[in-house]
Amino acid sequence: MSDYLGKDIFKLGFGLMRLPKLADGSIDIEQTKVMADKFIEAGGVYFDTAYVYDNGESEKAFKAAVADRYPRDKYFVATKLNAGMAADEAAAKAQFQTSLERTGAGYFDFYLLHALSHNNIAKYDNFGIWEFVKEQKDKGLIRNMGFSFHDDPQMLDELLTKHPEVDFIQLQINYADMENPNVQSRACYEVARKHNVPMTVMEPIKGGKLADPIPAVRKVFDEANPDASYASWAIRFVASLDGIITVLSGMSNIEQMEDNLSYMKGFKPLDESEQKVIAEVQRILSDDVQIKCTACHYCTDGCPMSIPIPDIFAVYNKSVVSATIDKWLKAEYEKTTEGKGKASDCIECGQCESVCPQHLPIIELLKKCRTLEE
Repeated sequence: MSDYLGKDIFKLGFGLMRLPKLADGSIDIEQTKVMADKFIEAGGVYFDTAYVYDNGESEKAFKAAVADRYPRDKYFVATKLNAGMAADEAAAKAQFQTSLERTGAGYFDFYLLHALSHNNIAKYDNFGIWEFVKEQKDKGLIRNMGFSFHDDPQMLDELLTKHPEVDFIQLQINYADMENPNVQSRACYEVARKHNVPMTVMEPIKGGKLADPIPAVRKVFDEANPDASYASWAIRFVASLDGIITVLSGMSNIEQMEDNLSYMKGFKPLDESEQKVIAEVQRILSDDVQIKCTACHYCTDGCPMSIPIPDIFAVYNKSVVSATIDKWLKAEYEKTTEGKGKASDCIECGQCESVCPQHLPIIELLKKCRTLEE
């Protein structure tokens, strides 16, 4: 493991999964440059991307905004190899060289096997990806090898026992998912601590959901500190945990960057009274019946019916909050599904559930969403 993992580096990481977009859907490179500049100026060093993010455009955006504009010692870059999407071993291994070219990084400070779960682990094993990544590390092209993880704590324990060569892992941790049976953030965190493996953290704001929580949660936070953003509670909660290298925030505009930097530049862990506020919010969320989708869109790429699943779930959640389905929500649902599949078009093939990082019962949830069509 590289020496800098033992240092107290900036606790906020710049996640490049949800970069700002232009009207044509392409990444707004100029705004991304401004965000990168503000991040580095504040002391930020960790940039996280992946071979599959934005069909490779995320890695290219990193090159344009960071690698082409800053000396190599000014940043750490992490990216990921996704064997699950590869047709064969050669295609999986070819991702590494492609990522080197796209990012212009020369080498990767952190390199991850992407989104390990029971559904895809066989490909990583059968394609020899563990050994391949170790070879790249031996060549100096990778400084730290690890994996991101979306499954149960038992599997995580097995992987860390089987692969002691792993330098770090990436887990989904946020205050809403600590006891969530579909995610089991607390249990997975405890497994990592047992193995003494450092962690980077994804989804601390749960795909933006915790930046705009339900009214009952907003009320608790506003009473505790009306000047603190809702996102700040989420990120500081995770950054306060032991064993965390950095907390990745998928910032989508300059305003989000400035908000995150405002409390992370001089980061202070949550104090006892703030921890009690989080506990009260967790109690409220345990009774919440909204669909816990983070809108990662992993489910949509392979849907044979082209159903915009996360967008449908977002409309459904609005009906839960308002406790009604009015004509405005029906109109929003019609707009969301225009030219695409509706909830009732689901053929129950299960493709979506096989790739969902949250392990949501999507087929059954889409049945609930059919009420938007009635």
